[in-house]
Amino acid sequence: MNLRRDVFQAIADPTRRAILLLVASQSMTAGAIASNFDTARPTVSKHLQILTECELLKQEQKGREIYYDINAKKMKEVADFIEPFRQMWDDRFNKLEAVMKQYKSKK
Repeated sequence: MNLRRDVFQAIADPTRRAILLLVASQSMTAGAIASNFDTARPTVSKHLQILTECELLKQEQKGREIYYDINAKKMKEVADFIEPFRQMWDDRFNKLEAVMKQYKSKK
């Protein structure tokens, strides 16, 4: 059975978000990534598989090791999707702040 992985389901998991933060600054092997967690290595490997299937991580073979690195292009696609929502909420909070300032000045 071939499942299609959803990017937003992948980043919904806190462990996968932590993995993305780890590899954001440098490439790391699966073992180096797993050493940062109190879970079994196969569990971390499954998380890496999901992130790779979603194209949030890239794999690069260097000798006998496989290094994982963030896929900035895919992360930008996610950020671009989220940006209008962030702007909408910023606008709403700014309007709320203006109303609160008016309310306080009337007191």
